[in-house]
Amino acid sequence: MAKGGHSDDRNLEHPCAVGHSDPPDRRLGGSPRMTTLLHVEASPRGEVSRSTQAARLFIEALQAADPSLAVDHLDLWQADLPPFDGAALTAKYARLAGRNHDGPEATAWAKIETMVGRIDKTDCLLLSTPMWNFSIPYRLKHWIDLITQPGLSFSFNPATGYTPVLRPRPALAILASAGDYTTGESRGRPDLATPYLRAALGFIGLTDLTIVPIWPTIGSGAEEAAEVAAERLCCLARGFAGAGT
Repeated sequence: MAKGGHSDDRNLEHPCAVGHSDPPDRRLGGSPRMTTLLHVEASPRGEVSRSTQAARLFIEALQAADPSLAVDHLDLWQADLPPFDGAALTAKYARLAGRNHDGPEATAWAKIETMVGRIDKTDCLLLSTPMWNFSIPYRLKHWIDLITQPGLSFSFNPATGYTPVLRPRPALAILASAGDYTTGESRGRPDLATPYLRAALGFIGLTDLTIVPIWPTIGSGAEEAAEVAAERLCCLARGFAGAGT
């Protein structure tokens, strides 16, 4: 099966720069002013990626309203994501069992702590990704597996079950696909990415998640889909910038 994703090399237009007057969407996550944003880029296609183009449009709109906004960019295809096996895996089970980490476990766990801390010090998570084979790219799944750890992003109590550890904050996911899932399935193919992202991010505390789809990215409806997504992102950016000021 071919991977659904970005297919048009042309840049998205920037509706925020041409006087669109649509009312802004709600401020994601409430009233505090946003000062830092983490952008996790999950497409390997660089400048021609529809989801990456849309994410940059959103960031540009935010920074136009607030030039002091700091953006931390994580390209999952350039990042050195540690394997989640060996010492890292035993470190997880040591934490679950209440056992202290040994040397190799402590080293592996420190790398994971740094990754989770990178999320926790930001005010907002922006995720841009294609849909691959119904779901998400394996590099994004790898990153989610690494940051979903006991004592760092979730806790467990036999009496009460699982509890998120990360503080609530707004999260925005831009999801691009060659298939059109507007009315549900695309030619019999399910969208497993949307419910997975909601469940996985919600499990660690990022429940205030808005997903902006861009589909289809090929064919006669591609340009209209890109424009609709761009306009919605523009509205979201105005909502971010306008709240709490």
